Amino acid sequence: MGVIRHVVCAMSGGVDSSVAALLLKKRGADAMATGHYARTSQEDEEVFQQTHLAPPTTLFRDRFEIRNPVRLYKGADVLKDQSFFLCQISQEALRQTTFPLAGLTKTFVKKIAAKAGFHHILKKKESMGICFIGERNFEKFILEYLEPKPGNLVSIEDGAVMGTHKGWFTLTLGQRARIGGQRDPWFVVDKDTVTGDVFVAPTTNHPALFRDTVGTDRFHWLTIDPPPELIKTQMMECHFRFIHQMPLTPCTVTLNMNGSVWITLSQPIRALTPGQFAVLYKGEECLGSGKIMQLGPSEYTLQRGRERSVTAAPHEEQPTPEPAS
Repeated sequence: MGVIRHVVCAMSGGVDSSVAALLLKKRGADAMATGHYARTSQEDEEVFQQTHLAPPTTLFRDRFEIRNPVRLYKGADVLKDQSFFLCQISQEALRQTTFPLAGLTKTFVKKIAAKAGFHHILKKKESMGICFIGERNFEKFILEYLEPKPGNLVSIEDGAVMGTHKGWFTLTLGQRARIGGQRDPWFVVDKDTVTGDVFVAPTTNHPALFRDTVGTDRFHWLTIDPPPELIKTQMMECHFRFIHQMPLTPCTVTLNMNGSVWITLSQPIRALTPGQFAVLYKGEECLGSGKIMQLGPSEYTLQRGRERSVTAAPHEEQPTPEPAS
């Protein structure tokens, strides 16, 4: 009699998790499985064969311990890759997780579902809203749980009050601000959580929306330790994104003593937002992530600084010329 394996498969009711469960039904497993389009450096059999190890009871790991961390890679379907959403998974959880859809494309997954008779699932529209919440008015949803904190919408350019809002937490950087009586749309570019002022600017590509530097909290490396290159030189070249499916941007990462990182981008990016995760990639590998805590100056701030410097230059005191001898 063969070994009986058990598996826990995370189900959402959609085609991806349904096909993942179907594929796992054909084999037993002692692991966690999800319908994410992602891959790891482990083969499925390695996941099933490993024995559970109790977590260390000491504060520090044995420096001589032999470690072969599991790595997270992008899924085979580039358009559906979901490694971004796994950027905070622990090494222990990743080691015990298998991704049945790792090497499949969405098109092929649908073919498997059709062949298995999952026609009722295939007819369901793919969810594009917030997971487990769906598509709804975000402001109304937030205000069901938080008390309104009205404040002003303030022009970043001249400080004029353009309108009001129901709470700075109902608005996100880069979104269109609802301001009546304006010919052109205005957009949220910054927030003051102390005064409640939300700063806005005209045009969707206003320079106040673009920055090229972010600082994170203590960075979560999926392999536990930072890459050797970063440990050795305190700097590393890789790629960055903070929104799923946004194009990867080349960047330079600087490691700080407290485990946080500074990320300098090769070009300014629109609407970088504190609270979202800065996710790093090296080739196909997702290295991990850190919550964005600080932003560098915007292009608008730098531009104004340069203009002030140019304006102030002619007024600088000129040296008194030496009298002719």
